[in-house]
Amino acid sequence: MDTPLRKDDETPLKGIRPNIVQSIRAFRVPELQDAATALNQHFLYANLSNAQSKQDILDMIAAQYTFPAHFGKNFDALYDCMTDLVHKSGPQPGFIVVLEQIPAHAKFDKEAREQLLDIFRDAADYWADRKIPFRCFYSFL
Repeated sequence: MDTPLRKDDETPLKGIRPNIVQSIRAFRVPELQDAATALNQHFLYANLSNAQSKQDILDMIAAQYTFPAHFGKNFDALYDCMTDLVHKSGPQPGFIVVLEQIPAHAKFDKEAREQLLDIFRDAADYWADRKIPFRCFYSFL
């Protein structure tokens, strides 16, 4: 039986680098949300199980992460929203990001999945340069 993170855990996500994109394998979403709360970091969650295309994925991320209406709905705009836009809004405590059930089918193939994850890897590097934790966890459908 998995033991959820507790508020009194000394360091939630101990042993997980502060700027990383990795499979969610060992974690459950509620644990990650609790860790974000305990660390006073932003928790961004997107369930992409109903996405059928790249456009669906961008639309779902934009809606679930509450991006501004002017979001350009392409990978460059996604990167801009995950970095520049947030950076300009003021000091940031850190991020725990979840991309759950990324589709794995012909309309969103391995190359498209890697491009999506590369955006989040680049965002992790962006925040690492600013000494701000950015941990992204993902799973495939």
